[in-house]
Amino acid sequence: MPFRTPPRLTNPDGAPRRVGVELEFANLDAPTTAALVRELYGGTVEVEDPHRCAVRGTRLGDFAVELDMRAAHPDKKEVDANGESVLPGRLDQLRDSLRPLLGSIGSLVMPFEIAAPPVPIGQLAELEPLIAGLRARGAEGTDASPLFAFGLHFNPEVASFDADYLLDHLKSFLVLAPWLRNEIRVDPTRRLSGFIAAFPVEYAAKVVDPAYRPDRRTLIADYLEANPSRNRELDLFPLFAHIDREILFAKVKDPHVRPRPTFHYRLPNARLGDPGWSLAEDWNRWVMVEELAADRERLDRLGAAYRDLAARRGLDGWADEAGRELAQLRRAG
Repeated sequence: MPFRTPPRLTNPDGAPRRVGVELEFANLDAPTTAALVRELYGGTVEVEDPHRCAVRGTRLGDFAVELDMRAAHPDKKEVDANGESVLPGRLDQLRDSLRPLLGSIGSLVMPFEIAAPPVPIGQLAELEPLIAGLRARGAEGTDASPLFAFGLHFNPEVASFDADYLLDHLKSFLVLAPWLRNEIRVDPTRRLSGFIAAFPVEYAAKVVDPAYRPDRRTLIADYLEANPSRNRELDLFPLFAHIDREILFAKVKDPHVRPRPTFHYRLPNARLGDPGWSLAEDWNRWVMVEELAADRERLDRLGAAYRDLAARRGLDGWADEAGRELAQLRRAG
């Protein structure tokens, strides 16, 4: 399946837009995964601890592979400027002796995550062999166990920091979110995990209203007021932290928020067990979000319909309506 390209292909500096990809999986350890990355893309493997590896200097950039469980890794905050532990001696030794065990236990239910370096949109297809390689080596995805709430994240670099550009993409995502969930077929485990909660309908109805056109600071403030958690399908905390660090961190105390000039699209499934699944399938749905965002007339019409339907009887049937509009948009394009 080919990767589609969004309407805008350059970042605010005029360089080609890039996309970061993060994938969660089980049944394959960090060193084995790192060896696969080196085999596909070159580079040098650095084993940082039994459950964390880096592959540096590949032809795409630096990859990271780690168990998504902080207790399994040394905490940089536990050492001083000289790299010496700040914990009492025996406690320090106990901590270090338990880390491999904690990681081994955690790997039974917690995912490993591979984070690819940001690649130009035109090179996304170069990550598909990684999916095939993980599958061939026995990596398991969301559908392998009721305990696996694994996901896939895309981090597409924004094309502009302009308020209207950011708002149009948020509006488009909110309008299309019910359709996206239907298409993705969200795994029940992921629904229960709370990692990718839907936006509150009241907030979505407010934002998609064609009359809603705040300046950028008001857009950020409204978002933070209605969404005090980063656990949203489209997490804008990293982007807002990059744009206006002061207003974001005045409201948010989460140490996991990393400022980045990207949308953080948190997909609920990593279907490595499905031989027909590929990154392109999910990426192309994101491109539909960007295409609708670029069509202001259609976006406003859909926003008004969404708002009115939500006020009258909820969003029953909205996913089908959004799908029909997307089909028309695709034909028009």
